[in-house]
Amino acid sequence: MRKTKTVLIAAAAALVASGAAAQLVGDTLRGYDRSAPIDFAADRIEVLEAENQALFTGSVEVTQGSLALSAGSIRVLYEDSGELTVSRLIAEGSVRLRTNTERATARRAIYDVPRSIVTLYGDVQVNRGTDRLTGERLVIDLDSGSSSIGGAGRVTGSFTPATE
Repeated sequence: MRKTKTVLIAAAAALVASGAAAQLVGDTLRGYDRSAPIDFAADRIEVLEAENQALFTGSVEVTQGSLALSAGSIRVLYEDSGELTVSRLIAEGSVRLRTNTERATARRAIYDVPRSIVTLYGDVQVNRGTDRLTGERLVIDLDSGSSSIGGAGRVTGSFTPATE
């Protein structure tokens, strides 16, 4: 039993060292089309023109290509210089981020649209199949497909080794 435990710990360390943890999130986003339209759906929208913001509330769904973001509310910050340009989405309340193969949950998320960076905060959990990763902050670069998870506290996870 002790030898099995040692082998499992060594295997987990090898997975983390080899980058398997980083590959859990982001690989399917490499080459992400950031020019795809951003579509919204919500129970209610409040436009705050003086502040260049719109507040979407009630089962909010936002999609852009293969990326889907949902939350209780999403604040959209925009610029209006003749053409409306979305600069940032701030999601709060049971945040869920989905791609074709991954699912992530958190308490809050910020999508910096011009930089193509999505950051999830608070009790982050990422799942791909049976693999799982948890931490306090997840940062995903949509252009490169790279990601990192960390923040205060420890990062934990579970990876299922491939069998031959």
